[in-house]
Amino acid sequence: MSFSTSSVELSSYRDQHFKLFSKGTRAEQDKLLRLTTTLYVGNLSFYTTEEQIHELFSKCGDIRRIIMGLDKYKKTPCGFCFVEYYARPDAENALRYINGTRLDDRIVRTDWDAGFIEGRQYGRGKTGGQVRDEYRTDFDSGRGGYGKIIQQKVGTTDGSFAR
Repeated sequence: MSFSTSSVELSSYRDQHFKLFSKGTRAEQDKLLRLTTTLYVGNLSFYTTEEQIHELFSKCGDIRRIIMGLDKYKKTPCGFCFVEYYARPDAENALRYINGTRLDDRIVRTDWDAGFIEGRQYGRGKTGGQVRDEYRTDFDSGRGGYGKIIQQKVGTTDGSFAR
């Protein structure tokens, strides 16, 4: 089931940790998603800066704040952020026009977010970053090399295979 507002539909994705962070129900989450001015932005390079994100997303409207996603242990960027606009139409334009574009040689993915709550800026993977990066088997220099599980199997921590 999807809802639409001004021709920008909600995706079927729902944050599985919404209850944990906000103590809310699925219905409350859906209501917040229909009203929010916050976007989740994923598939970023670990080297993309807040300034680059601001430059790109401000083309759609005035930004209230950007919250960079961080590795919960190292406190370094881990490939996602939240962009909060002042107005819903600006966020809708960002979803329409920026989703699927390229930033730092990566295809940016955007989706509605029910609103940033402190603590959500940290990666949820066991190693501190994003879960998806732990299971990657390919080499991706923009996201820190090989996936964490592959690195552990071959005994390296810097993203390169031992020779």
